[in-house]
Amino acid sequence: MILICPQCTTRYTVDESKFPPQGRNVRCAKCGHVWHQAPPSATPEITMAEIAAAAETVQPQAAPVFAPAREPAPAPEAPPPQRAAFVAPPRQAGADERQEPAAAAPPPQLVRRFPVGAIAGWAGLVIAILIIGWAGVSYRQNIAMLWPKTASLYAALGLDVNPRGLAFADVAYHREMQDGQAVLAVTGKLVNIGDRVAVVPEIMVALSDDQRRELYHWSFAASVSSLRPGQAVPFLTRLSSPPSGAKHLEVRFAGGE
Repeated sequence: MILICPQCTTRYTVDESKFPPQGRNVRCAKCGHVWHQAPPSATPEITMAEIAAAAETVQPQAAPVFAPAREPAPAPEAPPPQRAAFVAPPRQAGADERQEPAAAAPPPQLVRRFPVGAIAGWAGLVIAILIIGWAGVSYRQNIAMLWPKTASLYAALGLDVNPRGLAFADVAYHREMQDGQAVLAVTGKLVNIGDRVAVVPEIMVALSDDQRRELYHWSFAASVSSLRPGQAVPFLTRLSSPPSGAKHLEVRFAGGE
């Protein structure tokens, strides 16, 4: 029996005894096509000329593969669906997110050139300030005598000045008895340490206890009303019945200076 594939017209020679009365499904060994083949009795007669022609054209092929009877051909498996690649959109900064700006490139370093005249001017200014400062410290006594209000500025800087230009020297005291009474005698010198004539104010003596609390004070006038630069004059003052608790003595000018 000769079978012809309806798909590719390949011819096969098969044994008729392999076909049941109801026929069976066969598959082409060349193209894989499956079809239902009727039994030989239902097959139209083939003439000898057709058989001879088929014998000449038939090429040696593998025997057809018989598919199971009355089973539909399996449908070709569909390729798995292709999923499109998901590309996430570029993320945008939300309300609560801040985009940090890219760090700016550092500015080029510029070399500043100062003119020689400016440098000399600044150097001269610094030297002038140093000279003024040195003169203000060295001649502070004379400056304070000319401008007494500067004494508080020097005192704030920790520099001692005497705006009057007068100073006490060799101050001493001793106790003595006169007419049966205790007498406190205070002696010393008043010196003009300035370079100008100074007016001599009243001199005050204050007595205080161990806690530096003032107990008593009195004032007296010097023997002269003015002193020339460098001149010194002695002074002497006495106090009858001084306070028994007096432990310290201070000599100063009347008016708190």
